[in-house]
Amino acid sequence: MRVPILAGLLLLAASTSQAAEARWVASWGASPAPPTAAAPGVEARRVSPSFANQTIVQVVRLSAGGQRLRVRFTNEYGVKALLIGAARVALLTPEGGVVAGSDRVVTFSRASATTIPAGAPLLSDPIDLKTGSLTRLRISIFVPEDTGPCTCHMNGGDLVQLSPPGDWTGRELPPATGPAQYRAFVSGIEVEAKPPATVIVALGDSITDGYLATPGTNRRWPDRLAERLAAKYPKRAMAVVNAGIGGNRVLSDGVVAAMGQSALTRFDRDVLSVPGATHLVILEGVNDLGMRVDRPTAQALIHGYRQLIDRAHAQGIKVVGATILPYEGAAYFTAEGEESRLAVNEWIRKSGAFDAVIDLDAAIRDPAKPARMRSEWHAGDWLHPNDAGYQAMGEAIDLALFR
Repeated sequence: MRVPILAGLLLLAASTSQAAEARWVASWGASPAPPTAAAPGVEARRVSPSFANQTIVQVVRLSAGGQRLRVRFTNEYGVKALLIGAARVALLTPEGGVVAGSDRVVTFSRASATTIPAGAPLLSDPIDLKTGSLTRLRISIFVPEDTGPCTCHMNGGDLVQLSPPGDWTGRELPPATGPAQYRAFVSGIEVEAKPPATVIVALGDSITDGYLATPGTNRRWPDRLAERLAAKYPKRAMAVVNAGIGGNRVLSDGVVAAMGQSALTRFDRDVLSVPGATHLVILEGVNDLGMRVDRPTAQALIHGYRQLIDRAHAQGIKVVGATILPYEGAAYFTAEGEESRLAVNEWIRKSGAFDAVIDLDAAIRDPAKPARMRSEWHAGDWLHPNDAGYQAMGEAIDLALFR
């Protein structure tokens, strides 16, 4: 009798071990930035909205899937507590309809409403909703009281829907009509996935954030990387979390608040605190070199990179350096900035400071005019790629770096 009993115990132990293997990993992200008030010279797209007695509906595309998910809400830059009266999530079909049976109420310590203190994030309870890689998820948030200027990510890459007054979390809204593309009060989606899981954080500026890519189509270079990883490793959680902020810099805070705190300042939150982070891709520095305010030397920028590398390595995260894209023709191009870009790129390629290098400069530059990107790949300002340019960037990355 002892053998069957022992076999049964071993089977139970193995089953328990397998169940315990699943862990929370990040699948999507949008780094928040401080609110920006309307002012002369501030673009309307950077002005932070506020809401009252409204439902905000936003759509995100996950990179990796899992058995359950949870939502990271944020009031990290709020000046007062944020009341969430109700929230729901649902899966979407490729055509944009709700997948039958996928609508779920989001709870917080089993309650359907919650208050997020000023300056804090908040995780939802786990939601029993199975997702696959590249799943589209709709998030509806009802805010019954005046929120004040929101903790937002101001380039969401998809249209936001705002309801008439009241809680519309369980109802369909008319199609979005406005140009707004921000992410309001939500900064991350985590999924429960079994190992091995890879979580790649893409730290950068508007070029990583996907500025001027076609809204609602997921054409940023991290999106293309996620698609390629999902195709190559269909049975493994391969997540890409976009931590780009338009106008962001490595060494200095943004010229306006919506451009975010410096990479050095936001690094702990946007990289080191990302659940399951295994790899970091750094593509940032063009705004440091281009902006007239606090423009650093090449050596100062390199010192900043070394700080990011050391802090990531201390947490066991592998760091991949991406060379800074060419930007001659952009409004803030200077010969001094170009000289520094070349020096920094040479250091990225040859210093050995990074665990690996992606030469995006070489991938997208015009061979005949190497200070410029190819004319067919820029979005009109010689700084940001268009959809084809972002795709070329995503295609230029060796997937073997993330095995």
